[in-house]
Amino acid sequence: MTNKLAIIHTTPVTVESLKALAVELLPEVEVMNWVDDSILPQLVANGGQIDEIEERFLQYAQIAEKAGASCILSACSSIGELVARVQPKLQIPIIRIDDPMAELAVNSARKIGVAATLETTLQPTKRMLISKAEQAGKAVQIDSVVAKSAYQKLLAGDKEGHDEELASALRNLAANTDVVVLAQASMARVISQFAPEEQTRFLSSPRLGMLRVKEVMEQL
Repeated sequence: MTNKLAIIHTTPVTVESLKALAVELLPEVEVMNWVDDSILPQLVANGGQIDEIEERFLQYAQIAEKAGASCILSACSSIGELVARVQPKLQIPIIRIDDPMAELAVNSARKIGVAATLETTLQPTKRMLISKAEQAGKAVQIDSVVAKSAYQKLLAGDKEGHDEELASALRNLAANTDVVVLAQASMARVISQFAPEEQTRFLSSPRLGMLRVKEVMEQL
């Protein structure tokens, strides 16, 4: 296996958790992180227009490639659709963190809940699920919730308040769906606080995404 993984983040929240997953699943791989926390506020302000971010995202990916990365993981679902756009301009694979999660959701359920704390993340995740369902020739129903107040509490530094608001929204959505997809990697830690039998109702992207990275890097 080649030995450098670059991860592009739009929030520092995902840095340590993804690094820990890489250490667990890819212990011989060196991890390099790029964090641009100006991207999400820009997308919130412009209504999720990722075109404005594309050139910057490509530059980060190209810098990672020049720095010796063998593979890139895009850790942000809000800009996930940029991955397919920049891949043809790179010599190394770039992986969308939520891609395997979406595949698993479509393969395992017909009534899928999508939970987010950011509107900018919700729509790309729903489009991805619909695309995966079409590829699989399967009809799915998608219900969704955006816990905006939870995100505001996180920005204000109230992690406990964020977790409580989000947990309540997740449980309500799970009551009416087969499985709930967490649209943001940063939401995964809230699920870890649930009882084991309750956790089975939810899918999050970090571990599934890192397992896909491992699979790809083992083939390089």
